[in-house]
Amino acid sequence: MATLVDRLDDVLGAAAATPLADVFGIHTVEELLRHYPHRYMTHGSELGEKEPPEGEHITIVATIESATLRSMKNRNGQFLAVTLAADGQRIDATFFSPHKLKHVLVTGRRGMFSGKVKYFGKRWNLTHPSYVILGGDGNDGAVVPAGRIVGGGTLAGLARGSVDSSGAVDMSVFDRAFVPIYPAAKDVESWTFMRCVRQVLDQLDDVTDPLPESVRAQRGLVDIDTALRSIHFPETAQDKDSARERLKFDEALAVQLVLADRRRDASTRVAARCPPITDGIAAEFDRRLPFELTAGQHVVAAEIANDLSAPHPMSRLLQGEVGSGKTIVALRAMLQVIDAGHQCALLAPTEVLASQHARSIRSMLGSLAAGGELGSHELATKVALLTGSMSTAAKRSALLDAVTGDAGIVIGTHALIEDRVEFLDLAMVVVDEQHRFGVEQRDALRAKARENTSPHLLVMTATPIPRTIAMSTLGDLETSVLTELPRGRSPIVSSVVPARSKPGWVDRAWQRIREEVAAGRQAYVVCSRIGDDEDAETGKKGAKKKATSEDGPETTAALDLHEALATGPLHDLSVGLLHGRLPGDDKDITMSEFNAGEIDVLVCTTVVEVGVDVPNATVMVIMDADRFGVSQLHQLRGRIGRGGHQGLCIMISYLSPMGGSFARLEAVAATNDGFELAKLDLATRREGDVLGAAQSGTVSGLRLLSFIDDEDIIADAQDCARSLFTLDPSLAKNPGIASMMRSAWRSDRVDYLEKS
Repeated sequence: MATLVDRLDDVLGAAAATPLADVFGIHTVEELLRHYPHRYMTHGSELGEKEPPEGEHITIVATIESATLRSMKNRNGQFLAVTLAADGQRIDATFFSPHKLKHVLVTGRRGMFSGKVKYFGKRWNLTHPSYVILGGDGNDGAVVPAGRIVGGGTLAGLARGSVDSSGAVDMSVFDRAFVPIYPAAKDVESWTFMRCVRQVLDQLDDVTDPLPESVRAQRGLVDIDTALRSIHFPETAQDKDSARERLKFDEALAVQLVLADRRRDASTRVAARCPPITDGIAAEFDRRLPFELTAGQHVVAAEIANDLSAPHPMSRLLQGEVGSGKTIVALRAMLQVIDAGHQCALLAPTEVLASQHARSIRSMLGSLAAGGELGSHELATKVALLTGSMSTAAKRSALLDAVTGDAGIVIGTHALIEDRVEFLDLAMVVVDEQHRFGVEQRDALRAKARENTSPHLLVMTATPIPRTIAMSTLGDLETSVLTELPRGRSPIVSSVVPARSKPGWVDRAWQRIREEVAAGRQAYVVCSRIGDDEDAETGKKGAKKKATSEDGPETTAALDLHEALATGPLHDLSVGLLHGRLPGDDKDITMSEFNAGEIDVLVCTTVVEVGVDVPNATVMVIMDADRFGVSQLHQLRGRIGRGGHQGLCIMISYLSPMGGSFARLEAVAATNDGFELAKLDLATRREGDVLGAAQSGTVSGLRLLSFIDDEDIIADAQDCARSLFTLDPSLAKNPGIASMMRSAWRSDRVDYLEKS
């Protein structure tokens, strides 16, 4: 008999186990059983996807509609051109060694075909796929890997779990109501998984359930042993659905246990109490504000002030629409901490944003940011900036201000996390653009607080996060949301330009920039890349060229477009250039000149995506807009219309207006609601793209759970996890639950929503 922890080479033998390990990294019984079918072969359901991505290895069930010998064009020999019919669709398949196969691949036969997708025009093709013929005559039942034929006979292995030497198939396994179709590869086909899983299940001992019976009964969940068997070989639709429901809940619960444990851990830590006072720097700042905060800002500020007054560290996520005023809310919170005699750190993902925050905060504070200077206000503090590209002298000064406590606010990039950075009394950490940082990074900054204390944590994001994503990646944080725009700010008008069919509209975009500049405004022009002609090490320009890719047309580089605009349609305007390869001082100078209105048009990359605040900028042209994600487009256009003037965003694409990418751009143009766009982003992207770049330290092995469809399951799992920790904080009474929690941690941690 076998258990979940047994190695597959002991259960299946080395010959069967080695390909599973080499191709899929599957080494144990549990890892194999967790490789779930992604669909099932049933009558009337043959294709998994009508338009599968090119290059993907898929398995379909289809009927051979025609099989024709054809001569090769460029060399001697023939091939067998087969047309497959499935779900009303026709798929071409090409087979070599045709004389060996033409007696097997004949019109009317039905089979399971597995291979890599390749498109020719709008029609997709499988080149020399492996297959199993399904049917009832004497030639049926051969498993034929690409390039060779395995002989006749019977293979009881698929039914009983053993493999005989002949390599043929017992077709009774395909007589089931639901035949599992697995994610597969050339060297490990779906039917190989079917055989291996069947063999393992035949030897598997009953699996001990980690979930308490009370939890299962309350939710009507089947036990784990039944679920693991039924997910692979269900007898009925109810078996399949019950197994999926149980396994989805397990996946959701494992993640929520991790987050609940983090919440419990935070509740046991000690933090500096920082209650608001009426005669400190925070109150003086409020008295100087030249505008009234929105109702939403008042509500969120009160939530944060209450958290800071508690003896345990605040852990709060502040979500806010682009331009909703998150920074001023965070600044007021930091001043409350300074009033209590402590320091704050603000962590930004880029030098441009860190520098922008330093300028913005110093500007908002005025003389309150001139601590230690002649004539400064008696309540004033210092605002220090620390980034990697600063001069040695500037770094030394910032480090000194931090360690002596002279700087109440220290702003920086990842440089703040370095060991040599020390604070006198760090009591609050603000993390801007949460999705750019992982759990370890924010914890490393937390560790710089005084011994035996933890700093309060406020993480901010202008990338709207759907509720299911937030629950599954940021569930250890309380959440506040700002949805109102500050008074006087107008919604941004957006339009999409099909550049190939309407080149005149591109010219009109440059004209619109000229009109805005003539009215005293400024503009951004955003490109998806710096330029292939620039050497990353030397920064020198070489021969100009445009990038091309297999999945789209050529793209425009910032270097090239800057030169083209400065010598062409915008030749009489001041056109600046900003990108990530520029030295830090050059970036600061360029942004300062743009802020001061000395640059009319800034050609840039996504270094301006977050936080950059130039109220006079009213127009943004985004080149090759289809290359950006939905949330990223929303972030970019949030850089304009931040003053009292209407913002205009023009998204230029060279793709066909009939394609899905263009439709996505039009959907972005149709709304300014970032939370609606976040849902669109999740719906239009593969969930694996979101899941695979999930918040560091949480998600691993989510195979069935859907962030789109399973909100109720995720919410239920969150409630369950918190209840379990309330009743058993150490999980000593629930070792199975503790094991589930450990399974959710991953060693190859990555940042959340790397490209939103």
